[in-house]
Amino acid sequence: MTSESSPQTAKKKRAKKKWVKNVTTDSTHPLHDLFTKSAAVIARSLASKKVSPKGAASGMRMLTYYINRGGKNLDASRKEELEKAKRLLSKKIEQQKQTT
Repeated sequence: MTSESSPQTAKKKRAKKKWVKNVTTDSTHPLHDLFTKSAAVIARSLASKKVSPKGAASGMRMLTYYINRGGKNLDASRKEELEKAKRLLSKKIEQQKQTT
């Protein structure tokens, strides 16, 4: 067995592929503790031009990104609140599409 095929080497190779840590964005500007608030507050804030200058869809991407990054570390009640915020934000996006 060579050292290249060991489980430790495989872990090191996978660790180098974590591209998400290099992601930077200037499209949304959420408040520092926004994702700890209620679903209605999160959705309203992410739909605002102040937080998401490019529109509510940009806010939806930020929320989805936050949920995906939290993964197993989010407790069930927090994840449910964030999913509720996604549903509310989705409704706001649909309403915006219908008015334009």
